[in-house]
Amino acid sequence: MSQQTRSFMKSLIKPIDRRTFLKQVRGLACFAGASMLVPASLWAQNKMPDLAVVNGEIEPAVKKAVDMLGGMSRFVKNGSRVVIKPNMSFASGPERAANTHPLVVKTLAQLCRQAGAGRVLVLDNPLAPAEQCIENSGIGAACSAIEKDMAQTVSDPSRFREVEISGAKSLKQTDVMREVLNADVLIAAPQAKSHSGAGVSLSMKGMMGLISNRRVMHRLDLHESIVDLASLLTPDLVVVDASRVLSSGGPGGPGTVLTPKTIIASADMVAADAYTVSSFEWYGSRYSADQIKHIRMAHQRGLGRMDIDKLKIGRATV
Repeated sequence: MSQQTRSFMKSLIKPIDRRTFLKQVRGLACFAGASMLVPASLWAQNKMPDLAVVNGEIEPAVKKAVDMLGGMSRFVKNGSRVVIKPNMSFASGPERAANTHPLVVKTLAQLCRQAGAGRVLVLDNPLAPAEQCIENSGIGAACSAIEKDMAQTVSDPSRFREVEISGAKSLKQTDVMREVLNADVLIAAPQAKSHSGAGVSLSMKGMMGLISNRRVMHRLDLHESIVDLASLLTPDLVVVDASRVLSSGGPGGPGTVLTPKTIIASADMVAADAYTVSSFEWYGSRYSADQIKHIRMAHQRGLGRMDIDKLKIGRATV
């Protein structure tokens, strides 16, 4: 290296004092070791999909879908009071696809117990006679294998409490099941099905089964009221039962039943509903999520995301 070059290089190097030198060294060390200081759980969450889509038999598919989202312990802590909200509103069996399959509900309840839940309740306010819904859906027997009276239909007015919905556009207040208001964790387990008024009945629409007076929502703007209610009752976890899909004739059937043998799970109710809509035929046609008014409105209000093409989707077959 020539003298001229050495002189030029020396001019680029500014002398620093000891304090400045140590400060820069500490800064570099912090930068280099940043990943060591971030909790492993946060790194794991960054790798989790926004949506888990699993094909296969119901029980292993539910377990796999929840596991892909970080496991039930991500949502349920030791001693948690958990409410699972399935579709349990019709007096028909799984083959009709009007109610959530009992194995979906049973598997979720078992996972909650394994995660340390203090209490697990499976609740719905049925449209058909309560005892027939519990029995014919198969959910009552499935849950009784874990704990007696775990699955309950709720219609007694004394078990509801009036709540105001902050920021609501249409549904300003409603009566909500007390057990839901007291729960630490709310899990939506909707049956994927069509609906004559709302287009589809999925996790957001399913929250109507946790209130006392649903008729008022039909007298208002139904889609806007669904979003209002979802802003109050926002599930921590959504597990959509698409093992069968009631593609037409919903919500009670009979109608066209598809059998895609799929479970869709997400911590984002809007994303779960949006993906379900875009994945199957409804009334013999295909639809995008933004064609369902309440999904579009929920996305616009910031309750979740319907832009599923920009989300991380984990897929598996079991």
